[in-house]
Amino acid sequence: MGKLERITVTMPEEMAAKLREAVKSGKYATTSEIVREALRGWNEHQERQQAALEKLRELIDEGLQGPSLPAKEVFADLRSYVACLVAEHDADAA
Repeated sequence: MGKLERITVTMPEEMAAKLREAVKSGKYATTSEIVREALRGWNEHQERQQAALEKLRELIDEGLQGPSLPAKEVFADLRSYVACLVAEHDADAA
């Protein structure tokens, strides 16, 4: 961990009470430890979101580069696929 900086965080009483309770139970040494853990989780979530967004952008670019298919052909294939799924479902239900 690098240089530490003190900041002030304002939160509802209920949240502060939960922090104090976690420290009192011995699960954490300090409320700061809990906040740091929460921020690490938030940071990991942000990184996963960013990676997913970048992947989506790559897939969009790939799709835009082609090949493209006529919409009528795509929808005909989809209708056929759905009809097969419905037939399988009906056969399983019988």
